[in-house]
Amino acid sequence: PDTTPLLSSAASDGYKRQARKSLRGAADEVPICSLIEALWRAKDDFCYLFSNVSQTPAITKSLLNTCSLGALSRRVRAAQSRFLDEWEQHGATAWYSTWMGELDGLRARFARVIGADKEEVGLAPSVSVALSSVASSLDYAARPQVVFSDLDFPTVAYQWAVKPGVQRVIVPSADGISVPPEAYETAVDDRTAAVATSHVFFTSGAIQDLARIARAAHAHGALALIDAYQATGQLPTDVHASGVDVLISGGLKWLLGGTGIALMYVRKERQPELRPSVTGWFGNRFQFEFDPRRFEFWDDARRFELGTTANAAVYACSAGIDIVLEIGVERIRARTTELVNDLVDRLTDAGINIRGPRDPASRAGIVMIPMHDPASAVQALAERGILVDYRHDRLRASPYFYNTPEDNAALVDALRSRGA
Repeated sequence: PDTTPLLSSAASDGYKRQARKSLRGAADEVPICSLIEALWRAKDDFCYLFSNVSQTPAITKSLLNTCSLGALSRRVRAAQSRFLDEWEQHGATAWYSTWMGELDGLRARFARVIGADKEEVGLAPSVSVALSSVASSLDYAARPQVVFSDLDFPTVAYQWAVKPGVQRVIVPSADGISVPPEAYETAVDDRTAAVATSHVFFTSGAIQDLARIARAAHAHGALALIDAYQATGQLPTDVHASGVDVLISGGLKWLLGGTGIALMYVRKERQPELRPSVTGWFGNRFQFEFDPRRFEFWDDARRFELGTTANAAVYACSAGIDIVLEIGVERIRARTTELVNDLVDRLTDAGINIRGPRDPASRAGIVMIPMHDPASAVQALAERGILVDYRHDRLRASPYFYNTPEDNAALVDALRSRGA
């Protein structure tokens, strides 16, 4: 009864059903009223995704593609405007009056999301740049091998493909969905410099056991490095508890912050031994002395930063993370799990095959649907206002907390009409 006023405001019937259905499967983990309240607050940020909500544009989208690009929120748009206003008002003095503080604020926000300390977080313009900095810190003379899987996003493998003398050990997946943890344990030995793999596989949505990967690496003195781009924001993460040494993510997807910003965690105990051979003035603790003779690494994760930050991206990412923190990653996980389960059930009932983990606890917010020509399906669905993506021979859908069961139903109906 306490939730009735909350549900009877300006929301559409579909959004009311969304909020009510969010209770199923989540009540044991999240207080009912707090879950609905969190979703209701997010409604104002993403109102253009829903029909019959005040100030909604005429065209309503069904965005089921967060794993490629998170929805643009009002809050992120406002943060971009604020950055531009400060640029216009203060010019270069904004660096000292505001922008350096905003960089530190983003580090602190990301630390909260992953259970780290702010001093363990550095910023980069992309995951590739963050990987380059960390990878340049390793000594490959005695440890020439790097272990990763054939399901990881290619930028991980590419990082070491061009390093002379580095041997890439590729752990195969037998089913194209996941890699058993024991496969990493078998692949790692005393010649391994790092195990570099994903928290969530981008072509299946399978979740990996970070703690077990870290133990496999540490058993032979190797670095445990995780690409968490498909996980951070949608999966509860505690880097200290998992024991990973490096975790890299970004604002583009589940953190709702757009392009041009990546974030890296480097465990405090590992920082002193990691001295990048690629750097820039932001990696120098004396950066504002502008002295080419004096360079000394920061004594925290800023040592892995390189050049001037793209501050518009910093503002956008901070605003996106604020939404994630306001709702809570545990609530987001409960809501996304329910929506993914709902989509999988609808697809199964419609006789449409999926390619991914069957255990709900093992799958993130990504559902893969194998088909002959997924590119044409993505285009046809976009013409109907349903935004999805594809990788290889699979259409990829990724419900997030701002989606509804009606979005899932529309996707399944459209696929069924195409004879998927």
